[in-house]
Amino acid sequence: MLLNTVQPGAGAKHAKRRVGRGIGSGLGKTCGRGHKGQKSRAGGFHKVGFEGGQMPLQRRLPKRGFKSLTARFVCEVRLSELNLLPVDEIDLLALKQAGLVAAQALVAKVVLSGKVERAVKLRGISVTAGARAAIEAAGGSIE
Repeated sequence: MLLNTVQPGAGAKHAKRRVGRGIGSGLGKTCGRGHKGQKSRAGGFHKVGFEGGQMPLQRRLPKRGFKSLTARFVCEVRLSELNLLPVDEIDLLALKQAGLVAAQALVAKVVLSGKVERAVKLRGISVTAGARAAIEAAGGSIE
């Protein structure tokens, strides 16, 4: 292949539309704009969402706040709460049975708040970097 022989594929390039060049071109007289109206005029345009003066949809609808659909499935647990649990191996089920997380929780995350004085083993629970350091310093482990 030579660089001077490279060209676009067949049908990739189109001739520019030449409007107002007579009846034979198919785009003479009104030039494809139809008859009358705002869109047929030079400079005739409107904003996106403009509905001809009618109150636009984005202003007709009530404004509501954002409510996360996943927030009810994610729970946070403090280190001090882990310290109160009677078991050493802690998973999501143990947290639910102790009432530390909601029954419908799918994910729990341990955050650095308070202290943990004993070695705990976490299984299937995510941990922040600070909480990880505190748990490992107390002799615990995270799986």
